[in-house]
Amino acid sequence: MDITINLTDGVPIYRQIVNQVKYLVASGLIQPGEELPPIRTLALQLKVTPNTIVKAYGELETSGVIHKRRGSGTFVSEGRPQQVTLRERRRVIEQRIDGLLAEAHQLNFTADEILRMVRERKAAMDGTTAEPAEEGKR
Repeated sequence: MDITINLTDGVPIYRQIVNQVKYLVASGLIQPGEELPPIRTLALQLKVTPNTIVKAYGELETSGVIHKRRGSGTFVSEGRPQQVTLRERRRVIEQRIDGLLAEAHQLNFTADEILRMVRERKAAMDGTTAEPAEEGKR
């Protein structure tokens, strides 16, 4: 499980762990039924206290993302409703859109110009053609 801690972004460490585990589950990088690292192992790997991992795992368990099996470990929940995964995926995309819009505003792009560029990039990824955004239309 690949989790990165950023000590400078102001988000509590346990919250960063929660957010990243939710993302890994929502994106399918961690599968239902997959075992998560033991608390001490993950704490050593991330160079944080075990209490930080306990708090993160506790929140993940409360939200239904993971569950503990006494004596066996901590696992990604199997029967999670599709809505939770969809909600988490949507949250990730909305955060990225917010960042894009903030940067676009700083660079004086309009929403229409951004949408046009997104459509172009999507078409390029799909291997189709889209109406190119004209630089002079701003």
